[in-house]
Amino acid sequence: MVQLNNVFNNNNMKCIASGGQYYIYEHESDLSVDQWSASNAFFLKEMNVRKRQLLVQLNNSSCKMQAGAMQWLTGDIKVSSGVKGVGNFLGKMVKGAITGESAVKPEYSGNGFVMLEPTYRHLLIEDVGSWGSGMVLDDGLFLCCDHTIQESITKRSNISSAVLGGEGLFNLCLSGQGYAVLESPVPREELFEFVLQDDTVKIDGNFAIAWSSSLQFTVETVTGNAIGSAATGEGFVNVYRGTGKILLAPTQNTPMTSSVNGPETTTTSSQGLAGSVVSSLLNA
Repeated sequence: MVQLNNVFNNNNMKCIASGGQYYIYEHESDLSVDQWSASNAFFLKEMNVRKRQLLVQLNNSSCKMQAGAMQWLTGDIKVSSGVKGVGNFLGKMVKGAITGESAVKPEYSGNGFVMLEPTYRHLLIEDVGSWGSGMVLDDGLFLCCDHTIQESITKRSNISSAVLGGEGLFNLCLSGQGYAVLESPVPREELFEFVLQDDTVKIDGNFAIAWSSSLQFTVETVTGNAIGSAATGEGFVNVYRGTGKILLAPTQNTPMTSSVNGPETTTTSSQGLAGSVVSSLLNA
């Protein structure tokens, strides 16, 4: 028997969100400071730069998470690699390489608690079923999900949309019934949510961090022609059409910082390399 103290009754750790078997805890202050780091810790707290941890409470259930994300676990919990043979492992390697996620996602099942490593990123708990046919993620956002969630790779309809859109040619898509936890560059309070019903949203930049797989993604000029777009100074925009949802991070205009929980990722301009070249020619 394990008695767990100074976690649920810790005044410096606040549960700020929950969903399914997941609980997000935020460290109110960084207490591990000295005279040299105290001032830095103070201003980090004032700007909402705080350590956050995800607690998973398994109750005859399972979850999949990024490799190396676990900090501690207790209870009757079994851990497996989730790899089913050499072919399956190679497939996961390829999938991880093109989506920015860990190649192998360990599976934790049973009864007990699993605490993940602290991160300065913001954690989002998403009901995957509410996204309809599935939710597509920007690279490197996945942290963990229920074992009932299926993972697949979505491919852009054409290479030009990937090059000009800055979102990459492949993305991870989650589908099914259950919850997933994402690492976001901004807090939920700053995220814009678009709910489309046979409509269109145009975004100047790769600020969308998640969108419904039912949406059609293209890259177009904002006015419909190159000359007009060059005159407006907007250039290419990412266009989402159809019925579904989009989560947009309006202030994500710098490379995302590395995370303790997941691999380091960076973002690029919506125009990409080819888009920049085209814009330069049009504006010359």
